Amino acid sequence: MSKKELLLSEIEEVPESFLDEVLDFIHFLKTKIIKEKIDTAIASESSLRKDWLKSEENEAWQDL
Repeated sequence: MSKKELLLSEIEEVPESFLDEVLDFIHFLKTKIIKEKIDTAIASESSLRKDWLKSEENEAWQDL
C-alpha cells in the first residue's frame, strides 16, 4: 500500500469532528513547503549575487 493510500485509509477513519484539524495541518504543510522554497531561493540569490554582478557575466549575456 502506498503512503497516499495509507493516508487516505487513515483519513476515512478520522471522526468528522477532527477533519477540520486534518485539513488545517495539510494546509500548514503546503505553506511550509512553499516557505522553504522561497527561503532557499533567497539564500541562493545572496550567495550568487557576487558572481552575477561581475562584468564577465554581463558580457556573457549581452547577446541574448
